[in-house]
Amino acid sequence: MSQRSNFKTLRSRLENTIVGQPKLLNQILIALLADGHLLVEGAPGLAKTKTIKALADALEGSFQRIQFTPDLLPADITGTEIYRPQDGSFHFQPGPIFHNIVLADEVNRAPAKVQAALLEAMAERQVSVGKKTHPLPELFLVMATQNPIEQEGTYPLPEAQLDRFLIKATIDYPDLATERKILHLARREVKQALASANTPDKVSKLPQAAIFAARQEILNINMVPEVEDYLLQMIVATRDPGKVHPPFAGQLDYGASPRATLALDRCARAHAWLQDREFVTPDDVQMVLPDVLQHRIGLSFAAEADGLTPLDFIEELLLQVSAP
Repeated sequence: MSQRSNFKTLRSRLENTIVGQPKLLNQILIALLADGHLLVEGAPGLAKTKTIKALADALEGSFQRIQFTPDLLPADITGTEIYRPQDGSFHFQPGPIFHNIVLADEVNRAPAKVQAALLEAMAERQVSVGKKTHPLPELFLVMATQNPIEQEGTYPLPEAQLDRFLIKATIDYPDLATERKILHLARREVKQALASANTPDKVSKLPQAAIFAARQEILNINMVPEVEDYLLQMIVATRDPGKVHPPFAGQLDYGASPRATLALDRCARAHAWLQDREFVTPDDVQMVLPDVLQHRIGLSFAAEADGLTPLDFIEELLLQVSAP
């Protein structure tokens, strides 16, 4: 039995809570289905934290928010060995990373050692403390946020860590009509919270088994060789862009890694599945390509001086590589 109805219910529930961010909701569902992590960049107050909390509330599992600060230590995330004077032994006390859904808030405010600890958890799904390795839960999703406005006191994420994020989402301010809906929704939520303060929450949550079943269905989504070639051409084009389009020459310092190929394949399949299809189309590849690539390519100094952004390059790339 298909799990699509469960995820349609999940999407509807999120849409009732999060207004004005339909693309972010789609991106976070793709990350959940493709078993990857999500990096969200946007100004404060754009519902980044609320979105991941709403997702956690709708799923069967645990949620933890970690506020990244310059004085954070790796043990504050991973946990540490606690000495027991009774018997002279050490006992591992798990840190906040040992949850199903983890919000790494303002991730670029923590120093390199903390980033390295988070990197192992994201990439290897495990935490090493001392001589022991501790596995993380089977359902494990990190949503990291960063503020593009205030850069003082931040530690830019290294390319190796950026590559561990399945997709990057960039969100902007809502329009006037959406802002009005947000205002009305906030008023209703306050009233509902006061009215149901003494009433237990009986809303059913999506079981983890349903998520794993949906992931299995996505693996069976068909991709014909022509679409697969198109997907591969997109990735390879970032490594020698001048061959694809002569004006591209010198615009990139480095292109996408093979990890981007795997991410694009998983995200395109998840997007097709969410659209109720049993096969991947070029449109699916095109829809997820900016989210998969924008944090995995490095613009040259000359390109940045000309005002080019990664999204500008990807938009032009989509025009130059012919779809089947």
